[in-house]
Amino acid sequence: MKATGIVRRIDDLGRVVIPKEIRRTMRIREGDPLEIFTDREGEVILKKYSPIGELGEFASEYADSLNEALGHISCIADKDTIISVAGAPKKQLLNKQISSEIEKVMEERKMKVFSEPCFLTFDEDIKYNCAVIAPIIAEGDPVGAVIITTKEQGVQMGDLEAKLAETAAGFLAKQMES
Repeated sequence: MKATGIVRRIDDLGRVVIPKEIRRTMRIREGDPLEIFTDREGEVILKKYSPIGELGEFASEYADSLNEALGHISCIADKDTIISVAGAPKKQLLNKQISSEIEKVMEERKMKVFSEPCFLTFDEDIKYNCAVIAPIIAEGDPVGAVIITTKEQGVQMGDLEAKLAETAAGFLAKQMES
C-alpha cells in the first residue's frame, strides 16, 4: 500500500472526502460504488466495485470460448480495466486501463466495428488492426464490454464476430442481473 500524505477527518455523519486528485487518478466518479474492506491491523480499504469482476472465472471461460471459435483475440472488460483475455499474452492486456475508444462505445451503448487500427488500453502503444466492441448493459447501465480483435493485417471483422460479441455481451449482462 502506498501512502499519499493526505489526511482527512470523518465528519459528524461518518463521511470522509476522497480528494479530487485520488478520484481522478483512480477514475472514481460521482455515484461509483466502492467496496469496503478491513484487515487485522485496523486498515480500512476502499476499492472500486466491479459488478462484472464477480464473474471473473466465468468471463475468462467465455473469452476462451470466443477465442477458440473465432481464432481472434477475445477480451472482456469492466468499466475501467480488461478483466479477461484469450488469444494474446495476458501481460499485454490483463488488468490494464481500457482505452477511450472502448469507454466511448460503452457510453453510447451500441456495438461498434472498428475497421481501422485502434488501441484497447490506455497506456499501450500496440494498435490492433480491427475490433468489434459490444457493451455489456445490465439493468440499463453500461458495466463492461466484450472485445474481439486481431493484430493480423488484412483481416476484417464481419457479421459473425459482431453477432458473437453481441450475444456474449447480452449473456454476461443476464448473468449479472440474476
